[in-house]
Amino acid sequence: MSTLVKKVETISSVSISLETLEARVTEVGPSCSMMEIPQLDTSENKMDIDLIGISKSEMNQGHAAVAFMSYTNMSNSSLFSTTISTIKLLSTVVSATLPRTRNTSLTKPVNFTLKHTAEFNLSGTPSCVYWKETDWVTDGCTLIETNSTHSVCSCDHLSTFALIMQTKPSESDHLLEVLSMVAEALGLVFLVLALLTFALCRRNPRVFNTARINLCISLLLAHFLFLLTQILLRYKYLQPLKLACAVMAGVLHFLFLSAFVWMFIEALVLFIAVKNLSRPKSKHKELLTWKLLTVVGYMIALIVVGVSAGVLPEGYGSKQCWLKQDKGFKWSFLGPVSFILASNIILFSLIAISLGCSLAHLNSNVSQIKQARTVFFKTMAQFVILGCPWILGFFTADSKALEIIFVILLSQQGTFIFIVHCVLSNEVRQEYRKLLGGFQSNFSPTTITEAHTTHGGSTDLHTS
Repeated sequence: MSTLVKKVETISSVSISLETLEARVTEVGPSCSMMEIPQLDTSENKMDIDLIGISKSEMNQGHAAVAFMSYTNMSNSSLFSTTISTIKLLSTVVSATLPRTRNTSLTKPVNFTLKHTAEFNLSGTPSCVYWKETDWVTDGCTLIETNSTHSVCSCDHLSTFALIMQTKPSESDHLLEVLSMVAEALGLVFLVLALLTFALCRRNPRVFNTARINLCISLLLAHFLFLLTQILLRYKYLQPLKLACAVMAGVLHFLFLSAFVWMFIEALVLFIAVKNLSRPKSKHKELLTWKLLTVVGYMIALIVVGVSAGVLPEGYGSKQCWLKQDKGFKWSFLGPVSFILASNIILFSLIAISLGCSLAHLNSNVSQIKQARTVFFKTMAQFVILGCPWILGFFTADSKALEIIFVILLSQQGTFIFIVHCVLSNEVRQEYRKLLGGFQSNFSPTTITEAHTTHGGSTDLHTS
């Protein structure tokens, strides 16, 4: 717009009309004899500004120019996505500026006449707003007139403006939000119980698994941070903290990716174990140590997040403090996840084939084969539990029912892990019985009486 200002002596006006933009640039010079300039207009919107009064400023020396722009493709643009989901644009987005004008102070408020592009909702209230960093705000703008087709806004500054309506959140949205938080908290409880169970069975290699432990740790931290983020967003603590929101999105990206990497590592370890069933144990060397697994499990996710942040750092920090949808940035998460899910499907197919061959050549009652088969089905169930919700996430945009199912399945990953690896495990149930048996023996009435008698006898002996 600045290039269209030529420093004229009287008055000049230029119009531009493109597919997605309409603009009008008006300029006045020191020899302009008009008391006020004509109304600036586009096909749908108008602006009234005291450009003559602005030009008479001592700094402007009779020169002033104004640019009025109307954007026809911004109503559904992610550029103006807000942290408030109940905001609806009722007009096209317009901008006004004073190009190549030294003193840009307004002598009078500016009036905008905006044509409605959507019907009024009687449950909401229309507002004249301008865009401020991450949200539409009303500071300095008031609605002075409205009818069924147009509204007139008056603002004491120039910026990017629109007419919006903030509707009341629907009851279903509120229930979904509450359901999500309650389900997340319940899933966290079962993840903690699963980790405590694994700690109890740490001497049993069939239960204590490095990949499984780190998978649970990644999920626990990810779901805890996700729940914390939702609570902070609900009470509007994160809205002004764009950097904190972006950092949280990056950490969530890392933790969820780590969980998928650990799920792949667990399937890979199972595949190697099944392939080694027919090899003599004395010659079998353990290559995948827990230290190597730990480095690989977290470094892969860290590299993906580091590259993503380096290529498009502004991709983190959407209105929900997650990955933005712009420029395909969501594939920095969906790409690795899709690759891991496809790799796991291939691994499970190979494991099933290997187990089939082993069962064909060995007695099906051999304990090694039975253990491998049990672990295979548990790991495959875990893959379905952890992988399917994310696949379902591709189809939740237009279906409230699928969104509810997605929320429940995703939040209950810890619950499913606890059921599959703890409740349905014979080894874990035996450890529970031992622990409960120890408590019962320690606190049974007979044990307490014997302890009291022994203590009393020793006291009598000491007294005598």
